Order: sequence, then structure tokens, then C-alpha cells
Amino acid sequence: MRQEIIEQERQQQQRRQNETEAAADPSNAEDMDNANFLASLAPDLRQEILLTADETFLQSLPPQIVNEANILRERFQAQQRSRAEAHHAQPNVSNAADSGGAQAAAPSSGSRRRPRNGKLKVEQDRTDLIYRPKAAADLGPLLTGKSIETLFTLFYLLSPIQQQRMFQKLLINLCRHPTPRHTFIGLFAALLLNDKKGALEVLALTDGSTVGDEFPPQRLLGIPPESVADYSSNVRNLGLQKRNDTVSASTAAVSFPASSLGLSTNMIPPVVARRMISILLDLTKSSPRFCISMLDYDSVSRTTCLDRLLDLFKISLYTKSTKNLEQLLSLLEMVVSPLSLLPKDDVEIDLSSERATQGMEYVKVPRVVVSRDRLQLLVNALRLESCNDTSFAKVNIVSRRLSRVDANRDYILGELASVAQGLGAVAIRDLKSVGVRLGSAATVSAVADKSNDLITGAPSSAVSLSTSNSELKFLRVLQTLQLLCNEYNDNSNLGGGNSPEFTLLVQSLDLEPLWKELEASLHLVSVLEGISNHDDIEENADSEEQGNDDDLEGEDPLKEKNGKKLQNSVAGLIARFLPAIEAFFIVNTNSNATSEENEASNGEDNNRLVQFASNNKVLLNALLRSNPQLLDKGLKTLVQMPKCRPFLDFDVKRQYFKTQVRRLRQQASRRHGSLRLNLRRRHVFEDSFRAFIHRNAEELRGRLHITFQDEEGVDAGGLSREFFAILAKEMFNPNYALFMSTEDGCTFQPNPNSSINLDDLNYFRFVGRIVGKAVTDGFLLDAHFTRSLYKHMLGVKPTHHDMQAIDPDYYKNLQLILEHNLEDIGVELTFSTEDHSFGRSQVIDLIPDGRNIAVTDETKAKYVDLVCQHRMTTAIQKQIKAYLEGFHEMVDKDLISIFTAKELELLISGMPDIDIHDLKKNTDYNGYRPVDKEIGWFWNIMFSLSRSEKAAFLQFVTGSSKVPLAGFSELQGMRGTQKFSINKASGSDGALMSAHTCFNALDLPVYKSEEEMKEKLLYAISEGGGGFLFA
Repeated sequence: MRQEIIEQERQQQQRRQNETEAAADPSNAEDMDNANFLASLAPDLRQEILLTADETFLQSLPPQIVNEANILRERFQAQQRSRAEAHHAQPNVSNAADSGGAQAAAPSSGSRRRPRNGKLKVEQDRTDLIYRPKAAADLGPLLTGKSIETLFTLFYLLSPIQQQRMFQKLLINLCRHPTPRHTFIGLFAALLLNDKKGALEVLALTDGSTVGDEFPPQRLLGIPPESVADYSSNVRNLGLQKRNDTVSASTAAVSFPASSLGLSTNMIPPVVARRMISILLDLTKSSPRFCISMLDYDSVSRTTCLDRLLDLFKISLYTKSTKNLEQLLSLLEMVVSPLSLLPKDDVEIDLSSERATQGMEYVKVPRVVVSRDRLQLLVNALRLESCNDTSFAKVNIVSRRLSRVDANRDYILGELASVAQGLGAVAIRDLKSVGVRLGSAATVSAVADKSNDLITGAPSSAVSLSTSNSELKFLRVLQTLQLLCNEYNDNSNLGGGNSPEFTLLVQSLDLEPLWKELEASLHLVSVLEGISNHDDIEENADSEEQGNDDDLEGEDPLKEKNGKKLQNSVAGLIARFLPAIEAFFIVNTNSNATSEENEASNGEDNNRLVQFASNNKVLLNALLRSNPQLLDKGLKTLVQMPKCRPFLDFDVKRQYFKTQVRRLRQQASRRHGSLRLNLRRRHVFEDSFRAFIHRNAEELRGRLHITFQDEEGVDAGGLSREFFAILAKEMFNPNYALFMSTEDGCTFQPNPNSSINLDDLNYFRFVGRIVGKAVTDGFLLDAHFTRSLYKHMLGVKPTHHDMQAIDPDYYKNLQLILEHNLEDIGVELTFSTEDHSFGRSQVIDLIPDGRNIAVTDETKAKYVDLVCQHRMTTAIQKQIKAYLEGFHEMVDKDLISIFTAKELELLISGMPDIDIHDLKKNTDYNGYRPVDKEIGWFWNIMFSLSRSEKAAFLQFVTGSSKVPLAGFSELQGMRGTQKFSINKASGSDGALMSAHTCFNALDLPVYKSEEEMKEKLLYAISEGGGGFLFA
């Protein structure tokens, strides 16, 4: 029995071994193609194979996998370029960090934000000033009071030290030791303040020795005595009569004014002050430790060096000169740079856990409290005539850094508010003076126009207005105040509005008289330009508020009022009021004003802003045309606040939109390069779909570069236009079942039965990306969607009026329900609707159990709203979601929402009609003259063409059948804006005309008659509209 069991086990083991060997035999393996093999792999391994496979392997794969491999390789190359650029930039970053220079003390705005923990890494102090061997131990100290006196006397030389850089390095090295550093800081502060007694005390503390009364010198050293004795009368003659060794000194003395030499006053010579501040600036940039020492309390002067530098604002030498003021503020900016590292709250700072590199250590940043009088001196610098834009920015930075300490911040805010109130009063007087002059001019204009009862307006050049510094300074102070308040209250949570703290501060200033004067002046400007008369502004404001969003269809009011005149003259005149206008927008933009849900709660200030935009709509648009950057700066509320957007003209919005998307496109091009697509002309839609599906939005934003297989065309813009033209037709191809036409056959909306296409949602996302790509790149699509879909793209809820374009008969029935009693028209309805799909009928409830709830006259409005929302939204919700997902990947939702539905249609599809008169007006001729008979024949033919033939001709010569939004004057070509041109073609008579879409050019041969030219033109536009081949 035992032998039988052993034999059975042996047989089973042999059988398992045979099965294993048979399974491992390659001859028994099933065939697997490369595509299935890749599908069976893990994602990481699949990507690695696609990246490294050779061309032979790729050619054996389906097209969609080949596209995926190409995209992976492009992405890998872009990553390699980014790493290479980062590697080249790395040494510069490390050098800046190791140098311990200005970068360490004040990191640049482009660098990574350093944590605000109150700690700063500085260089360690030296224990000895210099290395001394034991034999030299009894030579005495290196620096004495006398030696420091001699060192500082070098600043007073008439001719500056030739080896200036070496002198700077000497001082930097000496300041590595704490004793000389504190001595130098105290001596610099005393000398700049002209405190002779304080300077002598600092020197006496060095080694106890006394210093002579001749330090510090009262004038520059090296001035010839005769120049001092008679500088004002005959210094030039004296300089020419003396020996050679004094001629150079006299000449140098003559080059300085008496005040700079110290001859006219007992103050420190200005040239010496500038030299000292320049050296201090170099020391603070080179050593963060030096900045910390200037912030520390000095027991000798019983104050800080920062306080003494702020005292310099009391001296006219530093406040009356723009250059001196800017230099002083640059020094203060560097001195207070460590304060930017202070945390918001005063917490205990632990240095024990920090580890610094060799030769470096971490120190605590002192929370310096500055007295109110000195902060008042700093803020009052904003009132100075010498305070230019650069100085204003530096005061702003210094104030922000000092405000990291709460005690300083409270004082600064109070002083800024006081300065703003004073400047506001001056601005009111200036505006009243301007109003008087404008009123006189408006009265003269009204008397002149009264005879013919027309408002023709007076040219703005008849009134010359000087700019007001008070309004500009008032604006600067408000900007500083706003920045300090919003920064402290976390600006990211304000939604683009003002903090409650800032709102309370400006309310205490009582600026209402200023705004009234501003509005009165702008009203007079409107009268002068013929935009309105003295009585109609209020009426227009009321009518504007009663209109809805769809009534503002992007029409340009300037075109109705002599657009060129208004665009130029009004912009020049209203620019005088720009600082006051920007100040108005700053003050009246309430917190969270840019979010629609909060506009009602913040209604008072926001309604004031909306009313202002409504009353001055034409003036503001003219100003924005001349200075589009204002929508990114002072007037950004006009695009951020939904209620203000309707008052912006379409061309102003479009320019702002183009600027924003251009920035994104440039960033994407730098990171990922161009978007290159090689397509088959007969399969453009499918090839593009496969190319787009594997790319992210950032990669798709790059510059588009199209090539068609087996064609020789080079894409300089023409092929891209044709690419979008083909896609605009194919996306509505019934074979894809993506869109269905409305009753008029001109507009399209998503097909609720698109699920018959198994990949319909990916196709909708692709179509959304295509529309977004066309919009951001400035290409027009021959694609017109329903108004409800445009509203979905803008985030606006459709209304039942939008049903009129989809199904006019159904809309009439809904209107009948709304306008009459249900009993009178004999209609019985429930809150439900029927869906007829694929031969089946289905009842759909509009509300829970809606099929059993009857519609009454009280609820019929709700029923109409629900049934329209079902047809325009609910029934196609998945399709809309996929389409919007693709579109908003390319175009930010907040950015596109500045347009109305009609404006969005114009942005996507362009102007619907082709104006041949406009084309003729914007045409250049090469080889022909406008009076030639061939040119006359050509335009006769163009005017005789049908609408479809005109579109075909435009497609033939430009690559697109759509007219630019601003007309043919902005026709785009390879070199940017490029007008249509007609070139005289050489060759045999009667040859076909040809076109260059990249240059918007038509090569027109010589023909015998107008009939022959028309025959050739119609043949060219019908047969030559597609394909780029070289003969």
C-alpha cells in the first residue's frame, strides 16, 4: 500500500512538471500585437517604452498611440529645457545667497518668499580686527580716535578718492568687528545731522583720546585759499593765474556750487553728505549684520541710527533735492529690510533650533518702535515737491516694513489719513478752479450752438488745463493707505475690494465735496465735447440702470459721436482728472465688491461707483482706449465688478482680454514651446482630437503651428486660419451627433442624444478647447451657437426669452401661457414634460411628482422657467459640462465673464457681414494704381458678388471667411496687422489669380475684359480655396 501511494505522488509530480514545461514553451504562446502589448503594461512602464521606442516600433502602432508617444516626447524635451535653464540659473542664486549681500537682507520679489519668523542669518562677528603675531602684540590698537578721524576726513576731500571700491572694501572689513561698526554708525549719524559734539563724543569713546576742534571740517579740503576768499567774484580768474599745482584745485572748486563746498553755510557740505549716504548704502547692501546694528539701541546717543536717519527729514538739504531725497529713502529702505521678516504677532523667537552654515549665525530682528514725530516726518515726505514716483515707492516700502510693528502701524495709518485729508482739501480748490474755466467754455459753446439748436461741442484744445500735483499726491497717499490696510487684513480674502479698516479710515476723511467737484467737472467736459448738454446726464443715467445685460450689445457709442474726435480729444482732456478718478475708484470700492453675492450687502458705495460709471461711460471708455493699462491698475474695478462691466465698450473689453491671454500664451510658449500639429487634410477633426486629448491646457496655449501632410504650405498664420475654419465646419457634422441646429438652421446647441457617439463627452471637451484656443489666439470661427449656450459659457442663467432662437413656435406658446389665463386658452398642464428619443416617449418631472401637480395661473411663470431650463440646461447638462470644462481650461471663467452673450458671439465668430467698401478703403496696391481699369473691374466684380461668394473670396485671400472685429483695418497677417493687397502678377495673360494667405495678398494678372476677370475669380475661389501646393 505504501508503494502505491508513493507511485501516485510521483505520477502527480511528473504530470505537474510536464504542464509547467508545456506552458513555458514559446511555441505555445498566442500572438499579441504591439498595441495590445502596450495596453497590458503598467502606466509607468508604458510611458517609458513610448519615450524610448524607435521609429520602426512606433510605425506599427495605431495613430492615437503614436500621437500619445509624440506628446510624451515633446513634454520630456520641455522638462529637459526647464531643468537646463534652472541649472544655469542656480550658480547665480547660490552666489547671491553666499555673498550675504542685499539679497540676504532684502530678497527680491521674484524669489521664493522667506518665512516671517523674526530670524535673520548674518555673518558672525570677528573676535579680532586683524591677525597679529605674538611679536606684534604690544604695538597697540589698530583703530584709535585719531585714525578714525583721519579715515573720515577722506570724505571731505575736494576730489574724491580714486580707488573708491577699495575704500568701500576697507570699511566693510572693518565693520566685521562690532566695536568699529558701532563707532562708524554713530559717527555717520552725527556727521549727517551736523552734530559736531556728538561726533567728538563718539571718537572720544574709542580710546579715550581727545580730538582737535578742526574735526569735522566745515568745507571741502583742498580748496585754494584765494577761492575761499573771493569765490563769488573772481575765482575763475584767480584759478588761471596761479601755479600749475593749484590750477587743478581751482578748476575742481569752480565745478561745485558754493553750497556744495560748504562755503555758504555751516552745514555739512552736500557733496560729503551724498558720499556718506552712498557708503552707508553699500554697507547695508553688503552686510545684513550692519542693518541689524543700525536698528539696535545706542546707549551713547540714547536712540537708534534709524531714528537719527529719520531726523534728516528736518533738514532742507535732504528734502528740497529730488536726488538727495531719493538717496536717503534708498538707505532707509535697506536699513528696515530685516523688519519684513517679523511675524504679525509679537511672539518669543527661539534661535536654539536654527543651524547656520560655517561663519554665519541667526539673530533676532528687533521690533523697532519709532516715535510719532519721526513717523510724521517720513509720511510728510509724500507732500514734498521733490517726491517723485521712485521716492513715493520707497516711502511706501519703508512704511510697510515699519508697520510690521503694531505700534508703528497705528501711527503711520493716522499720519497717512491726516496727510490725505490735507491734500484732499487742496485738490478740492484745484478742481473748483478748473470747474470755473470749464464752465466758462461750456457757456460760450452753448450760446454758439443755440442758434441751430444742435450740440456740436467745442474742441477740447480750446481749454488748456494744467495737471495738479495735489491730486496726484492725494492718490499716492490713498494707495499707500490702502496697501497697508489690505496687506494687514490678508488681501487674498477681500475679493479685490477694500478692507473694513480702510473703509472706516476714508469715511472719516469726508471726501464727499471732492467727488462732487469731480463729477461736476466731468459733466462740463461732456458738454464741451457734445456728448451731452447740461440737463440730460441724469436722464441718461436713469435709462442706463433700467436696461438689462442683453441690451448692451457691444455697440461703440464713440462711432455714433465722431469716434476719432472723441477718442483723441476727450482722452487728452479727461487725463487731467485721472488721479482724482483713480482716487474715487479706490475709496468707493467696498470690501468684497467684486463678488455678485456680496454686492447687495455693500450696496451704498458700490451703487455710487456704478452711478459714476454710468454717468461718465463715454469719457471713461475714451480714457481706457488711450491708456488700456488702467484696467490692470487704478480702474480695475470696472472689470471686476459685474454691475460696472456693461458700461465698458466692446472694443475696450476685447483689448483687455487680449492683453490678459497674451501673457498666459507667452508663459506657456516659454515653458513648452510651440504647439505643432501635423494633420491629414481629410481627417483634420479626428487627428486634432487625438492630438489634443493627451495634452494639458498649459501645453495647448503655446503658439499654434499647423502643417498638412503631403503639402508644402508653411504656417505663418494662413494655415492656422484654415485649420480653425475646417474644425468649425466639422464640429457640426451630423455624423458626430454633437450638435443640432435650431429651427432657423443658423445656430447650434448640444444634442441631447449625443450619447449615440460613444465618446461624445470627450468630443465636447475637445470642441470646448478648440473654441477656447481660437478665442485666445485671435482666430475667428464660422460657428454660431444658441444664446443660451453663450450664457452658460459666461456663467449666466438663461431665461425663457432665449428659447425664441431655439424653437420660435414653442416660445410663442410659452408667451401665450404667460399672457393669458389658462382657462381662457383651454390648456391643462402639469409640472412635467415629455421626451421623445429613439422612438420612445418618456415623461420627465420638472419638480418631484410634477406629473401629478397641476399648473395654475399663480405657478405658470415657474412652470415656464422650469420647462425652459430643462430644454436649455437639464436635458443637455452632461454635454454642457464637458464643453465648458474644455473651454474654461483655455479661457479663465472670470476673464470671459466680462462680456455679454452678444459680445461673446462677436468675439468667437466676428462680424456677420462683409463690407466691401471697408475692404476697398483698406487695400494696398503693388504694380497697380487705384485708377487703373483692372482695379475698377475688380471692385465692380466684388460689389456684384453674393454674400457666400464674398465669404469664399475672403477665405481664399486671408484663410478665414470672417471679418476682424474692428474691420479690415485690423486684418492680421504674418507681420501682425497687415492690410489686404493686390499685386500685379507677371506671366501669361489670362492666367489664374493666386493668393498668399499669410500676407493677405492677391496676385492679379492682366485680363482682357471684366467678364474674363470675373470668370477667373469665381473659378479661383471655388477650386483654390483649400490646399497649399507648389507648382
